Amino acid sequence: MADRAPAPGSPVSRGGFFPPTRWSVVEAARSADAKERARGMESLASVYWRPVYKHIRLKWQKDHDDASDLVQDFFVDLAERELLLRFDPSRARLRTYLRVCVDGLVSNAAKAGVRVKRGGGAAHLSLDFEAVRDELERSGPGAGESAEDAFEREYRRSVLAVAVDRLEAQLRTGGKERTFQLFAAHDLSAEVEPPSYAALSERFGVSVSDVTNQLFLARRELKRIAIALLEALSGSDEELRAEARALLGQPRP
Repeated sequence: MADRAPAPGSPVSRGGFFPPTRWSVVEAARSADAKERARGMESLASVYWRPVYKHIRLKWQKDHDDASDLVQDFFVDLAERELLLRFDPSRARLRTYLRVCVDGLVSNAAKAGVRVKRGGGAAHLSLDFEAVRDELERSGPGAGESAEDAFEREYRRSVLAVAVDRLEAQLRTGGKERTFQLFAAHDLSAEVEPPSYAALSERFGVSVSDVTNQLFLARRELKRIAIALLEALSGSDEELRAEARALLGQPRP
């Protein structure tokens, strides 16, 4: 879990919380109420903007600036053209539908022979494109990985990253900042071998048993938050179980 995105503190990564109700994010994004629709779109973007950006860079070979603008255009299109109203969950998963919509947007722009307009006149989402650019250019595409497989992988990474951001917000708000610091130092460590519990005990001035208990708490809460997010993005129990197994290695409890 060393990879962590979106950037901490980004407005989108702190997007609206939704109750763990089936398809609540999609239903909110399709709502006739403008405020509810905006909340739904922001929450949807918080999960999907990174996979969309990397998909455009890798499949369509767009440079950073064009890919960034196309991501913004995609979410504007999604809202203004009411594309989610056409989505039928009985025919495809949401992210499959969204990937097809992204490909349509990029293909149409290429056929029209126009360069992406900077700014576009619409209210843009606040996204840390530089961070994801650096990450992509460090790691590159997976060996032998298809564009579809890469999109699936990035989607799951993005769900986990949003869950980590929400965990941090929850723990800090609850006065448990040290718990998150311990979790970040161990579970989000970029090192090949994370620090031992004894090393964390010495660094943070707490007992080894405290380290153990606080890491257990953080991991339990992260799992709960991730499942709630998956539930809000899933259309059925079967889909939720499959997503939880893919993300967490186990079905929803």
